[in-house]
Amino acid sequence: MAIRVPGIMHAKQILRLSSLFANKASSTSSSVGVPKGYVAVYVGESERKRFVVPISFLSQPLFQELLSKAEEEFGYNYPTGGLTIPCREDLFADLTSRLHGL
Repeated sequence: MAIRVPGIMHAKQILRLSSLFANKASSTSSSVGVPKGYVAVYVGESERKRFVVPISFLSQPLFQELLSKAEEEFGYNYPTGGLTIPCREDLFADLTSRLHGL
């Protein structure tokens, strides 16, 4: 009998999709510089800035809230061709610094 954890399943789905985007964009410069175990995300409300974060963040509840917000706004059709999070850059930087401290 398997126990399902919706948040982790959602994170796995996002990771699979971002992996597909990375494979699709592997010949472009946007995928350059993303080390194994990390994922590139685009953050910002109007102009997007690229961040490279550990995939372990995908399972963190605070990060999953951002992923849910991104899903509500964009679905799985990201305008930049990669995982896009509609959040202010300063808030995202604060969140990632807190997650690095865990």
